[in-house]
Amino acid sequence: MPDAEPVPPSDRPIVAFFDVDNTLMRGASVYYVGREAFRRGLISWRDIALFGWHQFRFLAVGENRNHLATAKDRALGLVGGHTEAALTALAEEIYERDFAPKLWPETVELTKEHLDKGHEVWLITATPQLVAQVIADRLGLTGAIGTRVQALDGVFTGALDGHVIHGEEKAAVARRFTEDLNADLAHCWAYSDSSNDIPLLSMVGNRVVVNPDAKLLAYARSNSWTVLPLKRSSIRDARKLVRKNARAVKKRLR
Repeated sequence: MPDAEPVPPSDRPIVAFFDVDNTLMRGASVYYVGREAFRRGLISWRDIALFGWHQFRFLAVGENRNHLATAKDRALGLVGGHTEAALTALAEEIYERDFAPKLWPETVELTKEHLDKGHEVWLITATPQLVAQVIADRLGLTGAIGTRVQALDGVFTGALDGHVIHGEEKAAVARRFTEDLNADLAHCWAYSDSSNDIPLLSMVGNRVVVNPDAKLLAYARSNSWTVLPLKRSSIRDARKLVRKNARAVKKRLR
């Protein structure tokens, strides 16, 4: 039996992974979900106070494991017993009011640069999958990989379906994803603000740290990674970097 012909490099997909919280948008997306759930009477004042506190901490000092655990527990408690359709509708509503004004226009422009190159652009985040998918759909991105919550007959149980997409797990999911696509990791890209995403950033050939936390900034500098403060001059440089160095691929029909 003859060997299969190799896929031409120009035909192999290239993926650009974008973190969401404090990379694509300012703050923690789950906070806005929680705030809307409080407005609708789905969670208590104590819950929304905790959401507010962790939002403040996240903006001030960045992500940490305690923040992640609490956000995960609150998100799971929030969705349990509610239908997928109802929560997708909630996410659609808060996109317009809360997410869209918090998006970093500069990072959004970078997603478009990758799309123009024929790259697949995927959000990859600890944010619940249905919320991340709404953001991706509204921005015209390829898709989203988020934390999944178990659902039975269209109703969320409040239990995880797999693991929180975070840290080493995020990198492992991204690696399996690119292998399934037969993507060329050496030409793939990743964008994040958090040192928790060092495993993901280390996995791809092109990594850009966006408004990094102190630990990621130090790591990026020691490894000569591209550092992107969110200001006009640096964004122009980043867009030029994608235009110049990112290999274009043929766009595929999905």
